[in-house]
Amino acid sequence: MDGLKLLLVKYVDADGKQTGGQVVAVDAVGAGPDELVLVASGSSARQTKATDKRPCDAVIMAIVDSWDVDGTTKYRKYES
Repeated sequence: MDGLKLLLVKYVDADGKQTGGQVVAVDAVGAGPDELVLVASGSSARQTKATDKRPCDAVIMAIVDSWDVDGTTKYRKYES
């Protein structure tokens, strides 16, 4: 795991509220504080260039720009 950044990711529900669950994940995309991200876990976590053949069980694989649920915008990265 040498050279990889690990981040604590807190899970959210469909309304964007924290559920209390969390995971430590390898950051494969350069995520920053307070960004909404997608996480892959299990054997899928080892399918990125950063995590190939490394013993990780969770990887941040994308940074979310916007998130809609049933036609309602729940999150937009660039709106305050």
